[in-house]
Amino acid sequence: MRDFRSAAARGVTPYVCGEQPTDRAYIKLNANENAYPPSPRVAEAVAAEVSRLQYYPDMTSAALRGAIAAAHGVRPEQVYVGNGSDEVLAFTFLAFFAGERLSAPDLTYSFYPCYAKLFDVDYREVPLRQDFTVDVDGLEASGGGVIFANPNAPTSLELGQDAVRALALRLSEQDRLLVVDEAYAAFGEGTAIPLTQELDNVLVVRTLSKAHALAGLRAGYAIGCEALIGALQGVKDSVNSYPVDRIAAAAAQAAVEDEAYLRRTVSMICRTRDETARRLRALGMTVLPSRTNFLFATHPRVQARALLAALRADGILVRHFQRPRLENFLRITVGTDEQMDRVVDSLARALGAQ
Repeated sequence: MRDFRSAAARGVTPYVCGEQPTDRAYIKLNANENAYPPSPRVAEAVAAEVSRLQYYPDMTSAALRGAIAAAHGVRPEQVYVGNGSDEVLAFTFLAFFAGERLSAPDLTYSFYPCYAKLFDVDYREVPLRQDFTVDVDGLEASGGGVIFANPNAPTSLELGQDAVRALALRLSEQDRLLVVDEAYAAFGEGTAIPLTQELDNVLVVRTLSKAHALAGLRAGYAIGCEALIGALQGVKDSVNSYPVDRIAAAAAQAAVEDEAYLRRTVSMICRTRDETARRLRALGMTVLPSRTNFLFATHPRVQARALLAALRADGILVRHFQRPRLENFLRITVGTDEQMDRVVDSLARALGAQ
């Protein structure tokens, strides 16, 4: 059969998501989804918008941008919204790094290399340090723009804001852009968003899939200076001038505005996360200090593959990465207290049988 794909399409290695089996009902802890449903206000907002679906959405997403701006103390002109942070990141690669150099940690969100190939980015990977922390000096020395997830996935570790600011300042002096992917920042201790009010070379990308429990909706955003946001808008308007539909915009706005619900559910997840980490360490496992809604754990004697199989046999799905330095770790999404009890009990049985 003839191959009509472009050279760019032929060179792409697609992103691989977590397993999505259909053979039985599982406790699904392999995609870092929120343990709880979104704010009740979301359903109300969706219901109210259904009768307006015959009309195109606002191409500027002004109401949603205003809600996000208010939540973060920035101006609406500094906010860009899109169909999930994945689309926002893709447009970021295209707007700022196509044909240019970009440096990133070697163990981070695995979509970055996909975008780099698709948009002909000179993508340089800088190894994480032995303890899985980000090598900030290495990223600076590698040249070009810099992108990293903070907190990082899949390691769950967070780089302190003092280090982020110091890097941003050094890159600013070299006319280089810093993109901070904050998909999990709500579960951590800081954010680089204040830097966007001080520096014009910092772009922060966020998602509503995690803390706001809207993974099934697809809504994400970026915050930066007006010039950066304008560049993203230019790319968006060259692809699809109506990217965020009426339902998504209304639901996302409702979720963002219900800050009390967000704080409550995030607090619940963090408490469960920390207690589960304590219990796993009591089983002899090593668990990295997470600032996300997942745990990155390993055992010094039992292979991750064996624990993965034991969990699956008990109806529990977690994530396993077949990459050097990661292959003996499991990434475990933090579920409800009851779900995490099942995880701990399953691992205790598996480790006791060894």
